[in-house]
Amino acid sequence: MKDLGVNGVYFTPIFSAPSNHKYDTVDYMTIDAGFGDDESFRRLVSKLHDNGIKVMLDAVFNHCGVGFAPFQDVLKNQEKSKYKDWFHIRKFPIEVDETLPSLPQSPDENPYTYDRYAFERQMPKLKTENPEVRKYLLEVAKYWIEKCDIDGWRLDVANEIEHDFWRDFRRTVRAIKPDVFILGEIWHDSLPWLMGDQFDSVMNYQFQNAAVDLALNRICATQFRHTMTRLLMSYPSPVNQTLFNLIGSHDTERILTKLGGDVSRLQMLLALEFTSVGTPCIYYGDEVGMEGPFDPGCRRCMVWDEIETNSKRKEMLEFHKNLIHLRRNTPALYSSQIEFLEPSDNVQDELLVFRRQEDVSVIVGEVSPVAKHETKNAGSVLVAINSSSDKTVALDLTDKAFKCPRGTKLRIIFASESNNSSQQGGNARRLTRSKSIIIPTGGIHAADLNISTRIELGPSQFVILLEEYFASFASITTSEGTTMGTVNQAPKIVD
Repeated sequence: MKDLGVNGVYFTPIFSAPSNHKYDTVDYMTIDAGFGDDESFRRLVSKLHDNGIKVMLDAVFNHCGVGFAPFQDVLKNQEKSKYKDWFHIRKFPIEVDETLPSLPQSPDENPYTYDRYAFERQMPKLKTENPEVRKYLLEVAKYWIEKCDIDGWRLDVANEIEHDFWRDFRRTVRAIKPDVFILGEIWHDSLPWLMGDQFDSVMNYQFQNAAVDLALNRICATQFRHTMTRLLMSYPSPVNQTLFNLIGSHDTERILTKLGGDVSRLQMLLALEFTSVGTPCIYYGDEVGMEGPFDPGCRRCMVWDEIETNSKRKEMLEFHKNLIHLRRNTPALYSSQIEFLEPSDNVQDELLVFRRQEDVSVIVGEVSPVAKHETKNAGSVLVAINSSSDKTVALDLTDKAFKCPRGTKLRIIFASESNNSSQQGGNARRLTRSKSIIIPTGGIHAADLNISTRIELGPSQFVILLEEYFASFASITTSEGTTMGTVNQAPKIVD
């Protein structure tokens, strides 16, 4: 994982449970024997920390498994059980009736004796408003932070638990570890949970849905731009920056399977994910191109033995390494700034173009009237993706919509292997990542035949360019003579 370049690991449930997915917990205080034991997990966390990798566990607090001791006590003692108020019981006697259909035939015809998660009889829903249940679950959250020094909790089915519980949860875990990360699983608009008193972030399924739809040609680039603009306008910038972006997960068939095995579409998706606002996440095995249908096929064991012997898996792994390296070493890509740009009408439904810029901090306070202007090297990233699966399009850098400042130097830092650039004289040649394109200070003119300003992108191809330009800054100096902040003046647009 260190060689891959990741700096965090999210484990789906690892506590004792009978299923392969482990979302039917029977003991929240014990590591499932199929994975090891508590001590082996503690050593794993310590080793990951030594290598700069943080650890997040999955908290399944909305429901449990039927083997959970309190539920077993209710099955045994019925109304006399001291745990009868831990669950949403409709009537006694309760039973786990395997002969009943998963879904009731109608709202008025519900033969079930207890509420379940997703109508699954093996997962009784916990009554988290019960003070005893709440105390128990908060003890679980504290236990694994204190025992193994984990760094975060991912909260399963978080929208089905009351907000007040999550406020208590945040206060509890932050009292132990002030920087513990809290991630909620919510599939819809999540602003009520992201007001600073509950979660730090949520699983960004809205990004996943839009990105995968784009790759499957269900929507065009224009529709994707509109969807993402609405999403990004729904949250404050600090929230957007931490949204948990994913394209593959344990809840769906493997992404490469969903794409029909089309590696070029997957690489296009990955380029989009790693250059978008938010925190990119890789589902284990996707980095080597694993395939598989929906559960249990999407959860099969990692193909460790095939990585070195299978050339296609090695190539996919290298692609991921390069993207991660690019992301971690390009400040504009982990900022909160993004601007979607609309190319000319004839390609706007195929060509997705956006700019990422570094965040600029401005400190406001009591300063002396001493201020000076200076010129510094500034940079941003221009990303262009051809979302079409059957059409070649051209990225014309003279298009005013792209707002390239005069004097900008555009350097290709990552691209599809077979991209071509075309000079205005008509000669096409393969792009290399070291290739630079200069926007002249006087603007681009048709006579500048020695300047390559046109990039042809074949189906599913992309190019990522670093824009380097000199911009005017205002440095504000305090009475003590120290610089407090800088303000970047907006670049001028090419005529």
